[in-house]
Amino acid sequence: MTDRKNELTVELLSEMARMIRTGESAKKVSIGLSTVGSEVPVEDLVQGAKDAMRQDRSLEVAVIGPYAGNDLPVYQAHSDEEVAAVLEDLLDRKILDGVVTMHYPFPIGVSTVGKVITPARGKQMYIATTTGTSATDRVQAMVKNAVYGIAVAKADGIENPTVGILNVEGARQVERHLNGMRDKGYEFAWGTSRRSDGGHVLRGNDLIMGSVDVVVTDTLTGNVLMKMFSSFNSGGNYETIGCGYGPGIGEDFSRLILILSRASGMPVVSGAIQYAASMVRGNIQKVKATQINKAKQAGWTVENSKPAQEAAPQEIAPPAEKVVDSQIPGIDILELEDAVKALWQEKIFASSGMGCTGPVILVANEDRDQALEVLKNKGYL
Repeated sequence: MTDRKNELTVELLSEMARMIRTGESAKKVSIGLSTVGSEVPVEDLVQGAKDAMRQDRSLEVAVIGPYAGNDLPVYQAHSDEEVAAVLEDLLDRKILDGVVTMHYPFPIGVSTVGKVITPARGKQMYIATTTGTSATDRVQAMVKNAVYGIAVAKADGIENPTVGILNVEGARQVERHLNGMRDKGYEFAWGTSRRSDGGHVLRGNDLIMGSVDVVVTDTLTGNVLMKMFSSFNSGGNYETIGCGYGPGIGEDFSRLILILSRASGMPVVSGAIQYAASMVRGNIQKVKATQINKAKQAGWTVENSKPAQEAAPQEIAPPAEKVVDSQIPGIDILELEDAVKALWQEKIFASSGMGCTGPVILVANEDRDQALEVLKNKGYL
């Protein structure tokens, strides 16, 4: 009897260890997977679902769309419109906790945060954002993308994710605005480029290395990045790495819907389903609401992404030409010519250029300090 009792104790401890290792809990997490519109065989999608359930035994997956098997629950749908109607009903009735699908018409204000595996070091990195539209103004959208990315990373278990901004149009304006929010109490951790010049604005090398946890960019660029990260080693027509485009995040959007590319293969499907389950367990809706509330209190609204002086007359004659032997980096490409004219108004000769890290303003060395003061006072730095 004692031996049997010891055996049962060992079995119980072993099961507890397995549950801890796999993240399994008493409550099952139910995720739907749409098979409509995929460019890869349905069998690959379902295999991805089964792989996710093998790795996490607290997961249950149901199929939305065509599937001939009888080993998973199936909800019939045959078009993107039918999928949207079915998944909304299942989510609203709490039958499913989240859904992974290849198409969903998110409203303006909602965009998705993707998760990739960086090739240089195999590190997970979040791309904020990858599809949808956070706002119609580019700079405003990227500011919101930063908040959305931070919220998702926190819900996914990263307590204090590091943030960087990809060197795209609007990056410097976004950096200034996020710094202003930080000064007003919105706490987050800046990451740093691993290139020699450092800074919060990232270059392509930083994406390969995974220099930060959350990469802030515009959605179209993020969409391209997701495709590159997911299929760079497969010829492009079968995505093999990562977790897909991720959950749609927005201020007034409460359904957990994650997006996949139509070219997503088995490994990405598995990763996306596990990503969805992590969002459920991490209570993404609560984390998102907290982050947005803090960001709004710190002034996340970009009143005007273009400085007021842009409204000044544009026909400004340059002062007498000088030899320009000093560079001033950190000017956003969208503001570059206006910044040059702002210096001309102050009788400082300047011209625009493009350095290896992005746009620069060229001035004479003896004018550099005055030029820096003017540019800071007028909001370009």
